[in-house]
Amino acid sequence: MTPAARLSAVIEVLSGLDERPRPVNDALKDWALSRRFAGSGDRAGIGAMVHDALRRRSSARYVMGEDTARATALGMLKVARGMDAGEIGALCGGSRFAPEALSEGEVLALRFRTTDDAPAHVRGDYPEWLDPSFAAAFGADAAAEGEALARRAPLDLRVNALKTIRLKALPALSEYEAVAGLHSPDAIRIPPRADGRIRPVQADPLFIKGMVEIQDEGSQIVARLADPQPGQQVLDLCAGGGGKSLAMAALMNNKGQIFATDADARRLAPIHDRIERAGVRNIQVRTPRQGQMPLDDIKGRIDTVFVDAPCTGTGTWRRNPDAKWRMRPASLESRLKEQVEVIDNASTFVREEGVLIYVTCSLLPEENDEQIAAFLARNAGFEPLDLSSSSAFKAMPTLAKAIRKTRSGLLLTPLRTGTDGFYIAALRRAAR
Repeated sequence: MTPAARLSAVIEVLSGLDERPRPVNDALKDWALSRRFAGSGDRAGIGAMVHDALRRRSSARYVMGEDTARATALGMLKVARGMDAGEIGALCGGSRFAPEALSEGEVLALRFRTTDDAPAHVRGDYPEWLDPSFAAAFGADAAAEGEALARRAPLDLRVNALKTIRLKALPALSEYEAVAGLHSPDAIRIPPRADGRIRPVQADPLFIKGMVEIQDEGSQIVARLADPQPGQQVLDLCAGGGGKSLAMAALMNNKGQIFATDADARRLAPIHDRIERAGVRNIQVRTPRQGQMPLDDIKGRIDTVFVDAPCTGTGTWRRNPDAKWRMRPASLESRLKEQVEVIDNASTFVREEGVLIYVTCSLLPEENDEQIAAFLARNAGFEPLDLSSSSAFKAMPTLAKAIRKTRSGLLLTPLRTGTDGFYIAALRRAAR
């Protein structure tokens, strides 16, 4: 396919998403199935452009002055890819499969219109209804934080300290242009290429042998800040695929016990193969049965309860740009109710003087500080801990200047820490 034909395909996919909102990967798959002539390179190129268009949808439409799929695609070429009116015009109207030629208004918009005077939610490319939340979280930095969330994400790896060290792993990954992570001593980063694609590592011997795991550096950092110690009893209550359980197992040097469970048994399924590949011996998987988690025997006995709470996922928008436009107020309300249930349940497993770690991949105060404040109001037996004074925090010295300190916890963001967005707070159960 020619570049012009690819642009036409991008407009077609975006138009379909406007008519029928759904996950972008589903839309791209359906398009590819009905266009068998498109090769793998074409599909990848079109997918990258569609994702870029969704990352910058608000600013692209603002520049073009229209809320259409065509405006989104053309505006994206300017705001995300730095193309000028002449370069964009050359893709339009010059061949059989090209989009229609640029109108006079489109040419003027591409030449002269910018987002300099646009509202914060436009410059930051996030939904307008979330503007009060972003303003509460970031103040004058709301647009800049949103813009960072609209950039392409790298691929981060965690070196499995049970099998190797970063000093040895990095040279073996040189063909991926891998570099050391920014903060975590086990992090390795593979940047995206100019076309937005990242070469997969799942076939690399280091991955196959369990020496590295795919895990965003922000996720690695919150696992470290939980500070699980060798010999402790740890509960990962919302373990999902087990990434943070595996990270904590390595930090504990396979000593002690991690109980990993999740309310959704399907999300928990991949953990078994990952445990074997990583050489982990101290994770006990508790799979729910008939909707019930078999955990009664460990209530009130756990040193560290780690809660990666269900949330809106606003901190992961770099990887899932379509999610921000499909998010609705009702989904936030639903997540808030789930978080109350999860954190209250988690508190019952914490022993006296044990610690409850609350984590979300959200940037919204409603899901973060406000949930902690509400929990403390309901539970007089817990007190907040200052994670920034912990030895785990001090062991990552670059975090001190980068991380955002909130009223009750710490906030990682793409703008400040170069990671996905994460919130973490720690609460200690007082001795009776």
